[in-house]
Amino acid sequence: MARRWTIEEEEKYRKELRDLYIVHNKTIGEIASVLNLHSYQTVYDRLKRLRIKTCREKKEHCNNKRTDIRIPSYSSELAELLGVLLGDGSITHFQIWVTLGTKEMAYAKYVLTLIQKVFGGTPRITIRKSGYKDVYLGSTLATKWLFQEGLVRNKVLSQVGVPTWIFDSDDYMKSFLRGFFDTDGSIYKLRYGTQISLTNHSWPLLCSLQKMLQLLRYHPSAISLHKVYLTRVPEIKKFFREIQPANPKHQRRFKKFIKHASVA
Repeated sequence: MARRWTIEEEEKYRKELRDLYIVHNKTIGEIASVLNLHSYQTVYDRLKRLRIKTCREKKEHCNNKRTDIRIPSYSSELAELLGVLLGDGSITHFQIWVTLGTKEMAYAKYVLTLIQKVFGGTPRITIRKSGYKDVYLGSTLATKWLFQEGLVRNKVLSQVGVPTWIFDSDDYMKSFLRGFFDTDGSIYKLRYGTQISLTNHSWPLLCSLQKMLQLLRYHPSAISLHKVYLTRVPEIKKFFREIQPANPKHQRRFKKFIKHASVA
């Protein structure tokens, strides 16, 4: 929950936003840039909190369709991005973003490029004080299309599933699994072996992941503790050979762990 402002802070923020939004007629996106806020949603929430009525219709060019954003066709790149978004991604009315760990700058740049390939525009990376990386793209055109495709704001509350077209081809399923594993998967040592896990709190999504692995001729575990597992060493090797995870941290761990495996 947001910290309660003092009376002085509230007056300061109200004057600041009124000046930018009403007097200078800046858009929410422009205000986010001026105030160095990485999220359009933060500005929108602040307008609501301060009871400043939005007036989109008065913003120059705000209702024109952006020429730098495109509606994508179904593709392996889109399938991978959906895997990323259903892993560690979020969608609001204004933007899509993916939050990554403190040591994942290389993968953050990969995700930025993936978003740009799919939607165009100018995605950005911001680094929090904690070191976590946020990759984001502000576009209501992109978010509206993703909502129409079945993605949601709260994946767990809505118990989101996977768009059905992902199952149309092996390439789509492999790409989706790559994006999901790169963000919400892990590989780790067991006492007597190595294991891959895919984690999520949406039951339909876990069922879809399990089904994809089965269709791709793997032998995933039953769903347990919000996870689906692969434990057979040949299938772990096959997973990294066929799915080709793009997150360097997974590749490093795979090379470290699998070299000790006795099964070729």
